[in-house]
Amino acid sequence: MMSPRVLLPCLVLLLTPACGLAELREFPITDFGAVAGGEALNTAAIQAAIDTAAGSGGGTVVIPAGVFRSGSLFLKPGVALHLAEDAVLKGSENIGDYPKRMTRIEGHFEPWRMALVNAEGLEGLRISGPGRLDGSGPAYWRAFWQRRRENPKCTNLEVERPRLLFIDRCRDVRIEHVALQDSGFWNLHLYRCRDVVLEGLRITLPGASASLRGPSTDGIDIDSSQRVTVRGCHISTNDDDIALKGSKGPLAGEDAASPPVEDILVEDCEIGDGNGLITCGSEATIVRRVRVRRCVMSGRATLLTLKLRPDTPQHYEDITIEDIRLAGDGRLLNVAPWTQFFDLHGLPAPARTVNNITLRNITGRYRTLGTLRGNPGDMLRDITLENIDVRLADEKFALGPVENLVLKNVVVNGRPFVAPAAQPGG
Repeated sequence: MMSPRVLLPCLVLLLTPACGLAELREFPITDFGAVAGGEALNTAAIQAAIDTAAGSGGGTVVIPAGVFRSGSLFLKPGVALHLAEDAVLKGSENIGDYPKRMTRIEGHFEPWRMALVNAEGLEGLRISGPGRLDGSGPAYWRAFWQRRRENPKCTNLEVERPRLLFIDRCRDVRIEHVALQDSGFWNLHLYRCRDVVLEGLRITLPGASASLRGPSTDGIDIDSSQRVTVRGCHISTNDDDIALKGSKGPLAGEDAASPPVEDILVEDCEIGDGNGLITCGSEATIVRRVRVRRCVMSGRATLLTLKLRPDTPQHYEDITIEDIRLAGDGRLLNVAPWTQFFDLHGLPAPARTVNNITLRNITGRYRTLGTLRGNPGDMLRDITLENIDVRLADEKFALGPVENLVLKNVVVNGRPFVAPAAQPGG
């Protein structure tokens, strides 16, 4: 085995207060027996590189150019992961290569398959590109759709599928310039993380018109996390593009494992297909202080989706989306009841509130304004559409009761837009 290489001092300066105080070492996975080509399973070799780096005081595990197949990997304190130019870390198509452990999934904990790359309880986590994570998704998608044909009511978790990245209770996280492709399930899941920057990511799956679509392939899931920035990313999926998540069920408000999602910034991103640039749900309780700015909608995605579950207490507030260019075929809004798999467990229905939502400075061409309505008893208030000048294929706007709906300088197809009469909620 070759000894780990030492980076040049000028690179050490990037991560240390002064040159010469510490060495940042590289640990190429090929030094530990990893073999490119996509045939050999390299899980043990790559994990050995990670473990050796951690035991040596830290360093960067490097995936060099080539296709390296692997099952679940577990990052350690002080260990960064770098995927070099033309590097592909390709997930195994054998679900047995992803161990089943108690983990966070869909708003609760249960034994579930781990992701391709996992990090738990780390501070100062760094994952960088320009290489690619490939989830080998088609094998898992086919299995899911086969099960859906057998049981049209099957849940998302009925067929085991691995995520690409699961970052669990970490702080000071930077994931930059990595491509994420063809995930079997969610692409990037953050749970109870703080101070996170996701920059320059490219997250893609086959488009909505593809013959084989990836089910439940969210781009970024921000679950019970705070102070997260998503910047300069391209995201096109077959489900939520950026989902803000928590818990679900009538007792979700008492779930200490699901603190509010707060202080989220999304800027300078391009969104292709998907269920929502921002989606609150399918598991979400409290979401507040979200700002989206200077983004382009180039596909069929919805700009803002708020799923209102009749079985879950929810409060979505202080969401501002501004300076958006539309160049696709989607909806601006999908604020509506969400009844998939809901269950009150015999308890009274909880209440939901949506307030202080602003969409402003939006221009371009799109399909429709969409829907803005809740379940019976939901409170939607203080919602503002301002400085909007759009060309739409369909001018319909499904509107339910809203307290203080403000339309200011809203122009649709060259004419001032007048909101239709509100229809009863539900």
